[in-house]
Amino acid sequence: MKTKIEKLVFGGQALGRDEETGKALFLWNALPGEEVEFEVTKKKKGIVEGVATKILSASQDRIEPKEDAYLSTSPWQMMTMEAEDRYKVEIGKETYSRGISNEGAKDSFNELDIVSDTEMAFGYRNKMEFSFYTKDINSPTQLCFFARGKHTKVPVDGSLLAEPVINEVANEILEWLNREEVNRVDLKSLIVRSNGKGEAIAALFVKKGVDVSEWQPLSDALVGFHVYFSNPKSPASVPTELLYSIGESSLVMDVKTTSLRFGLLSFFQVHVPVFSKAVEDIATYLDPKIDIVDFYSGVGSISLPLSKHYNQAVLVESNDEATDFARQNIEDNHVDNAVAVLSTAEEATEYISTDKILIVDPPRAGLHKKVIERILFKKPKRVIYLSCNLSTQSRDVDLLLDSYDIVFSRLYNFFPRTPHMEGLVILDRK
Repeated sequence: MKTKIEKLVFGGQALGRDEETGKALFLWNALPGEEVEFEVTKKKKGIVEGVATKILSASQDRIEPKEDAYLSTSPWQMMTMEAEDRYKVEIGKETYSRGISNEGAKDSFNELDIVSDTEMAFGYRNKMEFSFYTKDINSPTQLCFFARGKHTKVPVDGSLLAEPVINEVANEILEWLNREEVNRVDLKSLIVRSNGKGEAIAALFVKKGVDVSEWQPLSDALVGFHVYFSNPKSPASVPTELLYSIGESSLVMDVKTTSLRFGLLSFFQVHVPVFSKAVEDIATYLDPKIDIVDFYSGVGSISLPLSKHYNQAVLVESNDEATDFARQNIEDNHVDNAVAVLSTAEEATEYISTDKILIVDPPRAGLHKKVIERILFKKPKRVIYLSCNLSTQSRDVDLLLDSYDIVFSRLYNFFPRTPHMEGLVILDRK
């Protein structure tokens, strides 16, 4: 089967049409203007997804990807960085325009741009999760990722997106697993995190107890190693019981001039240089005389580096570990004008008030309905909204536009060589 590609859409796939039915096709490994042959990987509710298997006429934006398994982790490796940034801006404009009903507000995105670090398109990720693969019962265990749109596994030596120390440590642990002849069937996943300073910590998730003669030793690179039993009925790497632990369980990274500690399993931004640019943009919309409230604050990666730009801050976070680290980061950085509160955003709406600036950085689902309602009721002076999902962000912004005007918007390429990006929208009370 073949099709002509019209454009790239939100989520990163290319849009084509079935030549016979006109039905929409959503394909990976294809670029606008290309004619491609493709295979179907999924059909559901009238949507057909697939992967281009042969490029009949290539776009000028197409380049040779650096990894054979690029579709598993970084499906935009096959285009130039210049094209990637251009397509992300186009997708961003279309997503905001589709999600926002106010015609005047749509004009706010006419000059939308993107902050990108083309010198750091690879080697930027400070967290990777690997699965395990064996060709047959007599073959050694290998690291792997899942094939795009399929349930099959693709063996890899690592990922070019990751900081080099992550690949180094992952392969050290792999060699140990093979040396100890740990059955691949008993293994679930391996998470490795790094700190940009040549150090990493790792969590091995297993489906049953591990019987080994010697545990994986620490090294200059591997400063912490932890083994968790994880419920085999759950596909996610969720710890059920700690089976073994040695060394560090957290790392420290610098955002601007602030050192922030985060845990092995807690959230932290993966591309710190570009994230720091977003923090700088946020700083220009704070006031040393005005208090702020920071919802979904994590370990304090936005508010704490900006402590000189506001009067007082309340950081609200629902994750126990992240809140503990936020409190530790407040103490370690001698920030005397911020406190961290353990709570869901919807249960802490009393902190939103008329005279404060509200910062939100929610998960992909966007803002809780109760948070939206409280904003519209109390009308804080300014709302600073950073999001990893432009679709839910535009939905939420649209709900606020009767009371707010958009004064700033920008995209950030936190995830080069992938279709993912983050958006910052700042709203001022009318």
